[in-house]
Amino acid sequence: MRKKEMNPSLKFLLTLIISLELSFRVSLITNLIVCALALIFLLYKKIKSKDLGAMLFAAGLAAFTVFTSGYWFSDHPNLWYALDIASRVFVYTLTTACLTITTTAEEMARSLEQNLHLPSKFAYGTLAALNIIPKMAAAVKQIRVAGMMRGVYLSFWSPTLYFKAILVALSSADNLAQGMESHGYVEGAPRSTIVEVPLTSKDWLYFLAGVVLVNLCAFLLP
Repeated sequence: MRKKEMNPSLKFLLTLIISLELSFRVSLITNLIVCALALIFLLYKKIKSKDLGAMLFAAGLAAFTVFTSGYWFSDHPNLWYALDIASRVFVYTLTTACLTITTTAEEMARSLEQNLHLPSKFAYGTLAALNIIPKMAAAVKQIRVAGMMRGVYLSFWSPTLYFKAILVALSSADNLAQGMESHGYVEGAPRSTIVEVPLTSKDWLYFLAGVVLVNLCAFLLP
């Protein structure tokens, strides 16, 4: 894997730490700083305007709901606190977007296995689940089309649709297990590393700098 970004595992940990830190600390200015930096990073990475707009719209709806619950419908309304908890929605959304826009599922799985020593069965199982989602969506569409050809409309909430989808999923899981075994995968057996995910001192430097800056802002800024 060509080294371009911070190590995926450290990016994941940094995103998690920022989210947890700001979940327990009331600091509206820190939230706004994090959101601004994350937004600048996404624009630098040339995120599609359509995707960014849809993401901000969905986050805005959630933030508005949180704000109304924390301010308009509170027995002791506090505008600053309501704005803080509403801005956290954008923090979670934008920081997660920064992670996903620069890291593929394959890179993340390899990094978790190599750098955080996640068992290979979980890493490969996660990859298998993510890769099978498009096939499952196509299978559900095919089931609905087949039903309409027989004059049966299977709605989104139809139990029959989900029952048939479960049968397809079970069949796909069995085929996937056989495919992994045929390619030499044995649970618990030592495996060679085809693509190495490096973890350098530069990655740790960026990670620690991010953690320190967030903590300084969270404890020094209101």
